[in-house]
Amino acid sequence: MASKLLSVFLILVLTTQVYGQGVDITRSLYDTYTTYKEPTLNKRRIKHHELKPLINKFKEDTRFDVHKAGTSIEGRNLSLISIGNGETDVFLWSQMHGNEPTATQAIFDILNFLASNDFKDEKEEILNNLRLHFLPMLNPDGAEVFQRRNVLGVDINRDALRLQSPESRTLKRVRDSLNAEFGFNLHDQSTYYNAERTDKPATISYLAPAYNYEKEINEVRGNAMKVIVFMNNIIQQYAPGQVGRYNDDFEPRAFGDNIQKWGTSTILIESGGFADDVEKQEIRKLNYVSILSAIYTIAKGNYKDIPLEDYEKIPQNDRKLFDLKIESVSYELMGSEYIIDLGIQRPEVDLKGHNDFWYSSRIIDQGDLSTYYGYKTFKADGHLIRPGKVYPKTLKSVKELDGLDPIELLKSGYTYIRVEKFEVNQLYSHIPLNLISATYKVPEFKLSVGKNPTFLLSKDQKITKAVINGFLIDLESGKSDFVNGMLFR
Repeated sequence: MASKLLSVFLILVLTTQVYGQGVDITRSLYDTYTTYKEPTLNKRRIKHHELKPLINKFKEDTRFDVHKAGTSIEGRNLSLISIGNGETDVFLWSQMHGNEPTATQAIFDILNFLASNDFKDEKEEILNNLRLHFLPMLNPDGAEVFQRRNVLGVDINRDALRLQSPESRTLKRVRDSLNAEFGFNLHDQSTYYNAERTDKPATISYLAPAYNYEKEINEVRGNAMKVIVFMNNIIQQYAPGQVGRYNDDFEPRAFGDNIQKWGTSTILIESGGFADDVEKQEIRKLNYVSILSAIYTIAKGNYKDIPLEDYEKIPQNDRKLFDLKIESVSYELMGSEYIIDLGIQRPEVDLKGHNDFWYSSRIIDQGDLSTYYGYKTFKADGHLIRPGKVYPKTLKSVKELDGLDPIELLKSGYTYIRVEKFEVNQLYSHIPLNLISATYKVPEFKLSVGKNPTFLLSKDQKITKAVINGFLIDLESGKSDFVNGMLFR
């Protein structure tokens, strides 16, 4: 009995030492982040041409080795940036899906950190023990139009066997030439993932991919799991309860699964959602802090003392989040009244040039949604859904909107305004009312999955709230996170 207690005590001491060392550097990295954040990359829809001057800057720094590793289908260079003199190779690649840029931004923050004169002792530990290799934006053609797949229409992460795409062949060639001990496979996931059975978004999700259908754990996969446990501990300090564990079903075509199989301890990082972080800049910061902290623990080798069983304690990913959830609202249909919940999401629609977007919201589910959650949840007990009316006056142009008070119109039951002439290329409404053309006929109101959520909420015969294009507006306080309404021609 005494020997068992001693063993438990020793494990606790070792684990505390590992995490304690990580916490020290992590706090410093978090507190000083703005010093290293790359200021030219401040929006998600980044393009390859924005990376060129940054890559050239590191090319001119003799501490870095920058090489052309390959070329995309449309002829954009894929660059490998390396630094360090250690014997252990660590390989990080990002944005194999063109619309998943969060970690690409974080990579350039990390490179800025490595190029600085700060944290000398920690960087000496890292660069004397490791050689770091970064391959940012593996799918620049997809990034150009902010789409998942490359120009061939191929999901690069399902091309590890056939290697049909030049981007896939580049990743395989670099992996094989480095034969890195650790690999970081950096992605974004849907913002609608949550940590299972909680209302918390899966801000970061991790996976040590399986290398066979049996999901066996060898030393290679086990080391990836240990580093993930370490990173989870880091994220919990800044986004408690907001970490998920990605599904580990074996996918024989996927790069992560195969790179694990080929002998590189592979860590998948998926950047999800964080409240009020549309451009995912806080998540970018968490990537920066957790990846650098993980690199540091790999350099020191103390990840080896982390209990493997802690990996299974990380909650699994679930997908039960809405942008807006309305609970227990009354809805009249064919003379009867029903109590339902509504789950609303706000898909983004890219503007021309793929540099910005607008929202076209949809009802995703309705009924009993008691096992689902919302980034914002409105408990609508006692509220009745009411369809909105069309404002009786037709405006000659959108300029006349400036003379109207949208809140007062909503209080009066209006959710649509007719306009004879819209601005050239106008796609949406800037005010919290939907705009319609002079000839557009508003369909008969009926709640339905797939429909745009625009309606009013009344309580005790008084309209107190409005939902315009999926954005909830408090008509008494004026509070709302409204971004844009719809335009129907």
